[in-house]
Amino acid sequence: MSEQIKGTIIKVAGPVVTAANMLGSRMYDVVRVGEQNLIGEIVELHGSTANIQVYEDTVGIGPGEPVVNTGAPLCVELGPGLIESIYDGIQRPLDELYKVQGSNILRGSSIPGLRRDRKWHFRPVVKNGTQVQPGDIIGEVQETKILLHKIMVPPGMSGRLENLREGDFTVEQAVGILVGSDGSRHELKMMHRWPVRHPRNIKNRLTPNAILVTGQRVIDTFFPIAKGGTACVPGPFGTGKTVVQHQLAKWVDADVVVYVGCGERGNEMTDVLTEFPELKDPRSGEPLMKRSVLIANTSDMPVAAREASVYTGITIAEYFRDMGYTVALMADSTSRWAEAMREISTRLEEMPAEEGYPAYLASRIASFYERAGRVECPGMPQREGALSVIGAVSPPGGDLSDSVVQATLHVVKVFWSLMAKLAQQRHFPAIDWLTSYSFYKQYLKECFTARRQAEEMDAMIAEAMALLEQEASLVEIVRLVGAEAISSRDRMAMETAKSIREDYLHQNAYHEVDTFTPMQKQYEMLKTILHFHKAGLAAIEAGAETADIFAIKVRESIARAKYLPNDRIDEIAAIRNVIDAEIKQLYGQKTVA
Repeated sequence: MSEQIKGTIIKVAGPVVTAANMLGSRMYDVVRVGEQNLIGEIVELHGSTANIQVYEDTVGIGPGEPVVNTGAPLCVELGPGLIESIYDGIQRPLDELYKVQGSNILRGSSIPGLRRDRKWHFRPVVKNGTQVQPGDIIGEVQETKILLHKIMVPPGMSGRLENLREGDFTVEQAVGILVGSDGSRHELKMMHRWPVRHPRNIKNRLTPNAILVTGQRVIDTFFPIAKGGTACVPGPFGTGKTVVQHQLAKWVDADVVVYVGCGERGNEMTDVLTEFPELKDPRSGEPLMKRSVLIANTSDMPVAAREASVYTGITIAEYFRDMGYTVALMADSTSRWAEAMREISTRLEEMPAEEGYPAYLASRIASFYERAGRVECPGMPQREGALSVIGAVSPPGGDLSDSVVQATLHVVKVFWSLMAKLAQQRHFPAIDWLTSYSFYKQYLKECFTARRQAEEMDAMIAEAMALLEQEASLVEIVRLVGAEAISSRDRMAMETAKSIREDYLHQNAYHEVDTFTPMQKQYEMLKTILHFHKAGLAAIEAGAETADIFAIKVRESIARAKYLPNDRIDEIAAIRNVIDAEIKQLYGQKTVA
């Protein structure tokens, strides 16, 4: 039995430990290392010698100490109690560890991911005697006010239900019995385990054809991500990657959010922990933590745990996807994970590839992002789930030719390019509209119930982007010879592009209204800015001076439209009438809208 395999440490090199006498072990078996029972994972086998990456600090561990193979891969516990939890990379609940051990968490600590003493009210949704298959929903637990946790038949189990009953149970107590075709009887519990490196089973993959609304105007309007899509947010230090990730985690149109802080600074994870309980979900009015799971892996934790945190997070996200929910996973940042891979690879004395990263860097990153998608879930009733993955990347010096960025761009469908120049100008989100892209734009029209609005929004986006591109081509000319050297129409285009940048694309993450903009408000704001552009062009045709057009009082109302509460969107449409009236007053004529 693999549980009886006991080896001996012969070498310690940072987070990598080499153990002898491990014959019979398998790749990715979880082992307990040293007298302190540190958690590790076998990553390389040479005969009876195993190389182990340890997820805890190995200081003080030395040759001669024992290594015990648990005989199982790294798994997470899946069941009621995940929501509102704060875990480390190997699913140890940090709040529970703090209660037991205080602020200094001891190495080798072993606390289960789901509380064993808490009871949940289980309500069956199928009858006894029903034949069930893996993935079938057999009951429900109201985990939070926002989330209904659906209890599914665990993978690999099928048969006839017996003794399924309503009541209050812990995750280890049986809620029913499953009788197999051979007469075997198995207890059905609300909890099961799943190996983190293996994607959960699905029935079919579906096209991601609906937009995941984030409330961030530059993203939703120009570079949207689909439900079940993948996105990459690269940028140098100080450009706001973490703030973008936090904003998405707060306001994204998802049923469940899994936030993985992968090697991030502790104060950034603290921001999440302090803000989420205070913020309200815009749809339900409940605290955002009631739909969130946090994986807190900070930069001062052992590097090997970064890999575990990424896989732990996406496995939990897949579990909620299998219930038929829309799930969004934020990984901040995958560069830290790649750096951990590079360090482990160096310790294993593997042949380095570009920039010292291991040769399998691209395949590891691809296998992570490929677990995203919109899927038909296994089991009955029939349902669809979607898992969107948004990863921040921190290339050195903002160099987009970095190996991690390039490996990520090969697999994701959305690229939000954060620019240091925009951040220095205090333009946030600092997403560059000229270099970013999205392959999900064609699905944006589905966000609107009225077909006319959908088609109009599509045309307005193309017009706005054309104006921004026109501004980029004119700005150098204006810088050299002045605005007077270009035509009035070009000056109008530059002024409108400036309005799009400052009044639309710029968004204050810390303003109570501007932090989130629904699609209908985005439509009205963009329509108003472009209405001003068309009215201005008509006035220029009538002989008006551009300086007079730019100075009309309604410009302030256009700029402040972003701060109008979301229940006063009608007032934005009224601004368009004021634009017409003021230009008519100026020139004694009615402009053409």
